Amino acid sequence: MELRQVEYVVGVVEHGGFTRAATALHVTQPALSEGIARLEAELGIALFHRVGRRAVVSAAGEAFLEPARQLLRDRAVLTTSVAAVVGIEAGRLDLVALPTLAVEPLSPLVGEFRRAHPGVVVHIEQPEEATAITTRVRNGRSELGLAELPVDDAGLVSEPLLVQELVVLLPPSSPLVGRRRLTLADLAAVPLVMTPPGTPMRRLIDGAFADAGAAATLAVETEHREALVALVLAGAGASILPAPLADTARAAGAVAVALSPRLRRQVGLVRRRGPVSPAAGAFIDITRSHFGRDHR
Repeated sequence: MELRQVEYVVGVVEHGGFTRAATALHVTQPALSEGIARLEAELGIALFHRVGRRAVVSAAGEAFLEPARQLLRDRAVLTTSVAAVVGIEAGRLDLVALPTLAVEPLSPLVGEFRRAHPGVVVHIEQPEEATAITTRVRNGRSELGLAELPVDDAGLVSEPLLVQELVVLLPPSSPLVGRRRLTLADLAAVPLVMTPPGTPMRRLIDGAFADAGAAATLAVETEHREALVALVLAGAGASILPAPLADTARAAGAVAVALSPRLRRQVGLVRRRGPVSPAAGAFIDITRSHFGRDHR
């Protein structure tokens, strides 16, 4: 088995087909197909089912993917560790974060990292589900994740960074403007703009209402986080958002009011156990410094 063959398999899955994978990996399609065919012959099982012109990953291929991705990441750690002797001048850093964390605190951290290491390309994924964060880090698709803690996965290491407070965001015309604090009981009859059921923010908010013996009144449900503030400003309803997002909305005319009792979430970094790439190590150091933490 050659690492190049492993890269071919992962490439076909991630790029959605043999032709696209060959283009992305800068090889001819016949060379890529022949490499995968030799690997399948060596393993004695098909990694893909050929359905017409489509390649559908088989059950064996699914089982192959997670260790394959980690093998390729370990190779990257090995090769870039040599470059770390003279500084982090090139490479790629794969991050994954919940959409509500991608703006704050992730964006300032990435900006600080890029200023220190302009040669490293940063790739950020923003899945909707909290479980997707741990899955992508565990299977090697992303090296570091920014997630709500705690994370229930023995194969991962989590590091607390900050506690985010959630606040109520009101349209300027709301009769609740002027209140210093609002309870969830106060909000039970207030139409809310929220993310869909099952998303981390929705679970947190629905759970808080249930604990308070109340139920939220849904006005608008949207998957697009960037639309939440716009909908509140347009008068579609109120919303409950992390304070950093509400701070930005204030400048546009929305009104933020504290919740009583406070509603908070713990945010932290998530990574696999074992060594990380020099780029990931530098990002971790920047993150710790940013939040005034020293874990070394």
